[in-house]
Amino acid sequence: MALSTPEPAPWRYRLVTKVAFICAMSLLAMPFRTTIAVVGLLHRWLPLADLAATDLRLRRLVSATALTGRYWPGRVACVEVSLTLVLAAAFTGLRLHWCLGGRFDPPATHAWARTSDGVPVGESEDTSWPWNTALCI
Repeated sequence: MALSTPEPAPWRYRLVTKVAFICAMSLLAMPFRTTIAVVGLLHRWLPLADLAATDLRLRRLVSATALTGRYWPGRVACVEVSLTLVLAAAFTGLRLHWCLGGRFDPPATHAWARTSDGVPVGESEDTSWPWNTALCI
């Protein structure tokens, strides 16, 4: 998931996204059903607030997330970045949905975060849509 050139984010958002990135990488090292269960529990147990894609807090989280995996020695692609964004939003009391899907022509898979009204968050302009959603938590 390529994010556009980020604007500077306050240190609080950078700290939250670093913690969320560590949690995301730990979750992705576990069996995938465990990752799905944990994200589902976050949505059920935490009183998260829905928000619009234009919200300033969300734009700051996206900016901080774009910088988070820069020095990670392993793979940091759409799954890792989108899960980090969803976890960082949950840690700050906001609700984002984690979506996994694909398309047929050309065949590809993708992961992204979206708001409750279906707007993808943190996607660059060159990401070609539509993606067919296979799983949305």
